[in-house]
Amino acid sequence: MSALFRRKASASSAAASAPRDRLVTLVRKPGCHLCDDAQAVVEKVCGELGVRWEGRDITEDAALYDAYWEQIPVVLIDGEQHTFWRVNEERLRRALAC
Repeated sequence: MSALFRRKASASSAAASAPRDRLVTLVRKPGCHLCDDAQAVVEKVCGELGVRWEGRDITEDAALYDAYWEQIPVVLIDGEQHTFWRVNEERLRRALAC
């Protein structure tokens, strides 16, 4: 099986996963008001859909810092960037319902 096919198959299976099988990661930093706003949306949507979520502190992870410092807060779905700065509740809900 080619690497390209495996990536596509993996992406397709992730998109077809039930919401409960998804993982939302909120990359944030302490004292960030946009991060607090983003967390409120993530908590609401994930709570309503039964989706697991985690918060990650960008100041404690060099790789996250290098990748996302200028974009925080950042929302990842199953490790892929979904959005940054402002989290739209309906867009997040639609992305998790796929």
